[in-house]
Amino acid sequence: QVQLVESGGGLVQPGGSLRLSCAASGRIFSMNVMGWYRQAPGKERELVATITRSGTTSYASSVKDRFTISRENANNTVYLQMNSLKPEDTAIYYCNLYYFLGSRYEYWGQGTQVTVSS
Repeated sequence: QVQLVESGGGLVQPGGSLRLSCAASGRIFSMNVMGWYRQAPGKERELVATITRSGTTSYASSVKDRFTISRENANNTVYLQMNSLKPEDTAIYYCNLYYFLGSRYEYWGQGTQVTVSS
């Protein structure tokens, strides 16, 4: 069983920064994609950023140039550096990992709250 554990959420003022971490453990196929999603109250979960094992990244247009995703393959950890935070970034942030091995296998973390408010 694969487990994802997030950390690093909290309360920050507009314009501030936070760094989220997510550590994956268990039986994980190495050719995986890790990423972050978020869900604000009353809204659907949306993609924030993803990163492949080789380091290819993609970002939602709303966070590009403010957020940076990175990973450490040796310990299956993914990070999300969030700068210039805005109130509209307030949401629960979820870590995600998926890979294809005949079928699609997908796993989620429990979520960490990020609140941007003065």
